[in-house]
Amino acid sequence: MLPVIALVGRPNVGKSTLFNRLTRSRDALVADQPGLTRDRQYGTGQLGKRPYLVVDTGGISGDSQGVEVLMERQVAAAISEADHLVFMLDGRGGLSGGDQIIAEQLRRTGKPITVAVNKSENLDWDTLKADFYALGLGEPHALAAVHGRGVKSLINDVLDQLPQSGAVVEEESGASGEQQGVQIAVVGRPNVGKSTLINRLLGEERVVAFDQPGTTRDSIFIPFERDGRTYTLIDTAGVRRRARVSEAIEKFSVIKTLQAIEQANVVLLVLDAHQGISEQDATLAGHVLESGRAVVVVINKWDGLQPDEREHIKSEMQRRLPFLSFADWRFISALHGSGVGHLIEAVDAAYRAAMIDLRTPELTRVLEMAVQEHQPPLVRGRRIKLRYAHQGGKNPPIIVIHGNQTEEVPGSYQRYLVNRFRETFDLHGTPLRVEFRTGENPYQGRRNKLTKRQVDKRRRLMKHVRKR
Repeated sequence: MLPVIALVGRPNVGKSTLFNRLTRSRDALVADQPGLTRDRQYGTGQLGKRPYLVVDTGGISGDSQGVEVLMERQVAAAISEADHLVFMLDGRGGLSGGDQIIAEQLRRTGKPITVAVNKSENLDWDTLKADFYALGLGEPHALAAVHGRGVKSLINDVLDQLPQSGAVVEEESGASGEQQGVQIAVVGRPNVGKSTLINRLLGEERVVAFDQPGTTRDSIFIPFERDGRTYTLIDTAGVRRRARVSEAIEKFSVIKTLQAIEQANVVLLVLDAHQGISEQDATLAGHVLESGRAVVVVINKWDGLQPDEREHIKSEMQRRLPFLSFADWRFISALHGSGVGHLIEAVDAAYRAAMIDLRTPELTRVLEMAVQEHQPPLVRGRRIKLRYAHQGGKNPPIIVIHGNQTEEVPGSYQRYLVNRFRETFDLHGTPLRVEFRTGENPYQGRRNKLTKRQVDKRRRLMKHVRKR
């Protein structure tokens, strides 16, 4: 087991910046704004003598109201599972009463603690160090996490205090730890219940779920196992209309959500049954479709609706999102758990369809049968010829069809072929892309030469006739 190192401290002391340094990544969202991190963010250490897990946590503010209460539960969970605590402080702000309260709380855990004083560049360290000695937690480390100064010596000192385990890490290795198993991105508008759904799937309060839009700001990767299979859930920030995205923080959150969609194998698109389909929902669904990822449409807050309301909502959603007709639609209540237990089955089915291996003879046979039953149209008096098909990629499956005049295949006939392949190979839950390629005509060029010979022969015959 890798040792676990938790970064704790007040808001805006630089924990996320240090997390990104220790993992050599940009996984944690960073900005000069307190309270940005709210959930636990895990990463594999890529700096120092040997591997480790590092946990970024939200700032401990001491507030006992609203979302801060849930954030501090996340911090408490990170502390309980950590082998070592890095207590981060702000060198520019100096030691505060809040720091002393946190220090006392950490001391009561009985776990080894290392004090890291961030933002200490351009300061008189000898004078500054004396203030932080007053905490009674040992020798403070001077850091400038944004520039990387003091970070390597800090992590090496922490690792020296931990039991030996794992292999030695190459000093200049920049490889990041890969996520595990099937990647499942949970996306949707703000406040549709994404974090509640993730907590329900995991059976624990893993991420902050609060009745306030924008609670989740970063993309959180959470590995878990179900029935012997490994998965990684990706909790994402809610995506709003561009006109309403004014803060730079939210703009970065949206970017990380779109990146999570690209990284995922399967996307859970969460909709709110009470709010219906909005323009934001349709736009986000369009992003998912363009990414080519397999998708399960999850209609949340389904409980408490009357039968006639449910039928109206179903028809309205299918009318507004006809381009997701290939997807599996699931109706659930994340809060109460109804319908949630079967979501992983839908994910598995969509993943199998997205990663399927299709043999060339089978694809060509299906293509030939489809052409026999419904011939391609004529183009300028010539029939489009489709000769054979093979697989060109996965996630999403890509079928490449070769023939003549394929650039002239109309959209309606392309949809006919897509539906035929989808039904034959049970490719439900994933987009299916068909690409057409026109092969070179082996007789191209010879026709002109043949015509020239015929012309020359005709001229010789004409000369012979004139002489006679």
